[in-house]
Amino acid sequence: MRRVRPGVAAARGSTDGAGASSRAAGEERALTSVAAGDQYRGPQDDGPKAPRPDDLPRLWHVTLSVSGEQAPLTEVRRALEQLAHDHPFLLTSRYAVDHAEIRYWEEARDLHDAAAVALRLWGEHRQTAGLPPWEIVGLEVIDRQTYHQRVAEGYGPPPATPVGVHPY
Repeated sequence: MRRVRPGVAAARGSTDGAGASSRAAGEERALTSVAAGDQYRGPQDDGPKAPRPDDLPRLWHVTLSVSGEQAPLTEVRRALEQLAHDHPFLLTSRYAVDHAEIRYWEEARDLHDAAAVALRLWGEHRQTAGLPPWEIVGLEVIDRQTYHQRVAEGYGPPPATPVGVHPY
């Protein structure tokens, strides 16, 4: 007699009293694929369900720091202004000849999604905005509640004012 965990025998195909499988010989089980982030809904489900609160997009405050070899200050400013024009979600940018900091709000389902978008921002817009060939050296992504809590307590990133592109 073979021992199995409860429910495992049914998952592998049940047998009748004589030990014959309920599937025909050579018949394969259908496999179900679930995309990352999706939830499996069995055949008894009759359609999409209302999103749970943790599935809805949230606001994340992003601070992206970049640095590299020196570039003319006027070119850095022009490139950051072009980036802000192309993507009006940018709140503020601070810059110097060899580094810059960009701060903005990102709407995303979770921190991983917000961070992934932030890590692509500089590289994806390097050509179109004429950004210097600097590398990302820092990234902070915090939720809206944490951002406002830090500001209220007097620590953390100061409110993103003045809005725009400014030298350090």
